[in-house]
Amino acid sequence: MQKNNDVLGAVNRGNPAPSGLCTLCRADCQGKCETWLSSLRGRKMLYPRDFGTITAGSAVETQTGVSYDALRINGYCYGAHGLPKGLSNSQDDCVFPNVNTETSFGSKVQTKCRIPFMTGALGSTFIAAKYWDSFAIGAALAGFPIVIGENVVGVDKTSTLEKGRIVKAPELERRIDAYLRYYDGYGAIIVQMNVEDTRNGVAEYLINKYGDKVVLELKWGQGAKNIGGEIQVTDLEYALFLKARGYVVDPDPSAAEVQAAFKAGAIKSFARHSRIGYTSLDTPAQVCEDFRKSISYLRGIGFKRISLKTGSYGMEALAMSIKLASETELDLLTIDGSGGGTGMSPWNMMESWGVPSILLHAKAAEYAAILAARGQKVVDLSFAGGFAKEDQIFKALALGAPYTKLICMGRAVMIPGFLGSNIEGAINPARKAAVCGNWEQLPASLKEYGASPEEIFAGYYDVEKKVGKSAMKDIPYGAIAIWTLTDKLVCGLQQLMAGARKFSMSAISRNDIFSINRETEKETGIKFVTEVQNESALNILNS
Repeated sequence: MQKNNDVLGAVNRGNPAPSGLCTLCRADCQGKCETWLSSLRGRKMLYPRDFGTITAGSAVETQTGVSYDALRINGYCYGAHGLPKGLSNSQDDCVFPNVNTETSFGSKVQTKCRIPFMTGALGSTFIAAKYWDSFAIGAALAGFPIVIGENVVGVDKTSTLEKGRIVKAPELERRIDAYLRYYDGYGAIIVQMNVEDTRNGVAEYLINKYGDKVVLELKWGQGAKNIGGEIQVTDLEYALFLKARGYVVDPDPSAAEVQAAFKAGAIKSFARHSRIGYTSLDTPAQVCEDFRKSISYLRGIGFKRISLKTGSYGMEALAMSIKLASETELDLLTIDGSGGGTGMSPWNMMESWGVPSILLHAKAAEYAAILAARGQKVVDLSFAGGFAKEDQIFKALALGAPYTKLICMGRAVMIPGFLGSNIEGAINPARKAAVCGNWEQLPASLKEYGASPEEIFAGYYDVEKKVGKSAMKDIPYGAIAIWTLTDKLVCGLQQLMAGARKFSMSAISRNDIFSINRETEKETGIKFVTEVQNESALNILNS
């Protein structure tokens, strides 16, 4: 990946990942990768800069290796499919702004979303807590689901457990309530549970407090690591608190030699780890039986919407997740491939474990088709693992069509939260601590756009139109930045869909992409570029 994109005026501070984000994304970054700039300028970032004084041409011709970059998007010179109700196939109606990006997921209860993506799980990492209002309010306003990740209750010092079961959870409630305050019927608040959350009675607490307002997500794993979640703490007393809560804390903060090393400064932090699941089970049959019992119990206490997240394990676990999620009529299955990112995964583990996203997603589509061919209703899928741009969203939706309803993005939708908070703190110093801003003043990379939120954010007045002028004082700048980034992604997706002559999400198919090399064709089942419609081409020539 190139570090500089001269056409867009984007520059990566660090080494770029395939998503276009830096491999190490900093909350205090002053710019300016493509996602950072898109959080300010919105759909303007779809086009080359300096129009009128430039021409621009693509440097991409072929791509080696198996990756999402080795898939290209097909286009057609005739037709229009999936036109929204009330539109005709006239040239006046078949324009990209008329592409409908709404989607839905669910088994018996349909959850509507304005746009086909969701956040990754934002759990007990402190960065999720600090910027939560921006993330949650931005997602609610835009109309896409957000996931509260694992361990939020367990790490909350203000939460109360009695006999090991949660009876008070202020931080969890704060996060749910922030989203529901602006929820308008599109999107969802999803709460994830791991081993510790299950032991702490999070499910029971949620159903009693919120009923069917939340979606419950069970967690098998994620793409960034193959052990439980981790956070890092720098306070000895907090580390001891977490150990007392039942977590694995490394090194052991209760050991005398560790405390001595901490006081001397040789040890400056502790890592809190979650447990891995199903350790007492040895066969797929046992896992399946245990899982069915868990779903039956959760249905019994009142949960109408349940999802599952699985990581980049091998093919056996992938097949089990699709089979079980379909059989138990779950509402969503998120499949997270290696290639995504997180706040606290062991780095070389993240670099070297698991199945790369495109391979995992290609197999998921294959396995889903096997179940469908047997007459079984397949669970709605969400693909995760290193996505940030509209073309990546389209490719993943097409690769998993017709089963994939959403694309899950983690770091990409966090960047506008950071950026907006930094801007708010710099413009309003009295708000800096409250919004966790990192800047003393606006950097030079921003000053060219202006000095007020109305000037800086292309989406400011769109948000104002939605919530009303008087309510803007309560909207974090980070939420405005999320809206602005979302507008760019949606507009870019609409353009790609219109070019493929697909005017609604359900019309997207695997025929809308092709492979640029034979290796990718072999591994994904997506035809090589010159073989797509080749038979039709020969019929035309020989007619």
